[in-house]
Amino acid sequence: MSVGAAVDSYLRHVSIERGLAANTVAAYRRDLGIYTAWLDANGLTALGAVSAANISEFVRSLGSREESPLTASSIARVLSSVRGFHRFLLEESLVDTDVAHDTKPPKLASRLPKAITIDEVGALLAATDGDSVQQVRDKALLELLYATGARVSEVVNLNVDDVFEEDVVRLTGKGDKQRIVPLGSYARAAIDSYLVRARPLLSVRGSATPALFLGLRGARVSRQNAWLIIKAAAERAELTVDVSPHTLRHSFATHLLAGGADVRVVQELLGHSSVATTQIYTLVTADTLRDMYTTAHPRAR
Repeated sequence: MSVGAAVDSYLRHVSIERGLAANTVAAYRRDLGIYTAWLDANGLTALGAVSAANISEFVRSLGSREESPLTASSIARVLSSVRGFHRFLLEESLVDTDVAHDTKPPKLASRLPKAITIDEVGALLAATDGDSVQQVRDKALLELLYATGARVSEVVNLNVDDVFEEDVVRLTGKGDKQRIVPLGSYARAAIDSYLVRARPLLSVRGSATPALFLGLRGARVSRQNAWLIIKAAAERAELTVDVSPHTLRHSFATHLLAGGADVRVVQELLGHSSVATTQIYTLVTADTLRDMYTTAHPRAR
């Protein structure tokens, strides 16, 4: 069987037998198109002709080609598709060895979360001050995001009954895993004001819904709506940094750790399954301390 025919067979397998989404199958097709084009260019048209050394050479070529070299993350994605293809070939007894099994992707650069300062958070929240229905709602939404470190999807999916009198909120995260997170006095006050002064006026504009945060037509606020609310507040606050819903989550974690919170407590608040995910925020805090030390200590430079 030729390489091209084997790729077609693999794509049918992941589409029909494994039931993968059309977009995922299309991504596999693009990645394997890059791979088969490279094999053709190097005279490797038979399945048995491909070796582990060829796979490694292909991976190196992705980052060094003259036109549009791929980033490390893109190379890792392409290699993942190639490894899945070669694993399929072995499972179908089309080859005797999985030559891609031991090929490692390039090391990805560590991406530190982007956080804004406490003063910038204050300016962002102050930009929602006002007595209009929209301003009262926006204030509650932003205060809740920063007070809990919640993902934007967790906040827009909140129902009124998820906010308890004990000044805590029940968040439902990935895999429908629930956690209880304290609200803090500012967020509690903002939510109480919203529930009394704004939500009743918004709810009559649409059909009955248990959603906590409502749009101007009375329906549940969407993730896109939340993003636009934050962007608008950042513009009014004249912040020079890019701000998104996730920025408040990053800032929540960074500010807690800088204030002395235990990393495992922050892990629970964020809903991370592994403390290793949370520990990346300690790098941000360490960088901040290093910058302050370098600036302030007379013998630091």
